[in-house]
Amino acid sequence: MMPWLTLALLGAYHGINPGMGWLFAVALGLQEKSSRAVRRALVPIALGHAASIGLTVALLGVGLASVPAAALRWLTAAALVAFGVLKLVRPRHPRWVGMRVGFLDLTWWSFLMATAHGAGLMLLPIFLIGADNPAPCHGGCHNAAGLSLASPLGYLAAVLVHTAAMMASAAAVALVVYHKLGVAILRTAWFNLDRAWAVALIVAGIIAVLL
Repeated sequence: MMPWLTLALLGAYHGINPGMGWLFAVALGLQEKSSRAVRRALVPIALGHAASIGLTVALLGVGLASVPAAALRWLTAAALVAFGVLKLVRPRHPRWVGMRVGFLDLTWWSFLMATAHGAGLMLLPIFLIGADNPAPCHGGCHNAAGLSLASPLGYLAAVLVHTAAMMASAAAVALVVYHKLGVAILRTAWFNLDRAWAVALIVAGIIAVLL
């Protein structure tokens, strides 16, 4: 149960990050003067996020099939820590060329943003827990305390749980900001959240080694 809860909590955490898409949804809503535009934008944003984390986790599955789990654990930890340190030193965000974007454009933008922020990397420690000594499990549901990539349904369920939590939190924040707070709140919140994100990546790297 804990791995699934962790996936959902990380999804919620990703959702409240302005760089993952809700800020773009709010901007589109303000441009079109419609809260419907905010909600409509969240669908391709969620799909792009799901594609990014799904690809990252799938690559981990390929790695587990060809690389010793212990070595992959250290490689994952190193990537997370390095990515976190890079975000602390250079907290820059990819920029989009304009606001007139379609469904596919916004999906691709979300995919790039999630990838650039290391969203999928942060999930990898959950799947690496117990990968060195996998315990027997009917249906391939767990690797000891972590999640297993042996089951396609388990893999899809993990991506779905994470993405659903991400979309729910992103929608909640976007609608509150659009209707109540306004984007001026980001003048103080953006940088602080960016730093918290970088620290979270480093912590995830440490967890990947310790658990």
